[in-house]
Amino acid sequence: MRLDMVRDLFRCEVLTGADALDTEIDMAVASDAMSVVLASPHPRALMITGLTNIQSVRTAQISHLPAILYVLGGRPTEATVKLARDNKTVLLSTEFGMFNCCGILYSHGIRGGI
Repeated sequence: MRLDMVRDLFRCEVLTGADALDTEIDMAVASDAMSVVLASPHPRALMITGLTNIQSVRTAQISHLPAILYVLGGRPTEATVKLARDNKTVLLSTEFGMFNCCGILYSHGIRGGI
């Protein structure tokens, strides 16, 4: 699934990486515990989290994840957005909750990475 489809499914605001929405994902990792995300790195996974601080982007970097989907309207700080932009990490924000995002992605063939 391409990130532009994720954007459309969840009516996301694109915070960074609008030029990289053709990136393919085939897995999702959903957690607010970054240690859980770090335990299952996958280079084509979407991170789904409510954690909007700079650690979410650093975790994505370490795990080689191309994108983060912030749930419940999560808005990262400008420093977090800048780090994501500098590291070419796509940031999306949706009003959907984490459970609903996971279910919808699962129904579209995306499996969990944990």
